[in-house]
Amino acid sequence: MEKIRCGWCEKDDLYRKYHDEEWGKPVHDDKTIFEFLVLESFQAGLSWYTILKKRENFQRAFDNFDYQKIAEYSEEKMEELMQDAGIIRNRLKISATVNNAKRFMEVQKEFGSFSTYIWSFVGGKPIDNKFNELKEVPATTEISDQLAKDLKKRGFKFLGSTVVYAHMQATGMVNDHVMECHTRQI
Repeated sequence: MEKIRCGWCEKDDLYRKYHDEEWGKPVHDDKTIFEFLVLESFQAGLSWYTILKKRENFQRAFDNFDYQKIAEYSEEKMEELMQDAGIIRNRLKISATVNNAKRFMEVQKEFGSFSTYIWSFVGGKPIDNKFNELKEVPATTEISDQLAKDLKKRGFKFLGSTVVYAHMQATGMVNDHVMECHTRQI
């Protein structure tokens, strides 16, 4: 019997695997949360599929998303990244990633972990939306607006409300799997 999934992931096996194994599953590990912040910020203006296809290249180029190393990147390292055809070569997004690594660690210092900080916006547990169709799923919410505003106040870049909501979906802060989706039953 064919699995019923959210319609957005039926492009190919890469998308289906991401949907089935990662998307919407609660993430509390700071390293993984940072990885998704980086990937989502690079996705701004592009498709998630484009980023997903380049994910391994991003892992390699950005030291497996080690935010402590990334925070120390020099101008030379950022220029090297600009020459890496395996990633999205956008100077502002590369620079924002270095900046965000520094801000990420500041938040960790203040809250004990970035996870504690970010999950506080949803009361520490996922918001379980019960959408029947993809067209019901919003691009932003009041919570993503608040979180994006707070991140901006803390100096983060390329993390507006739409990007933040996509991050919330990816890391399971919200469950936006449509009601028929087989992952709801897992």
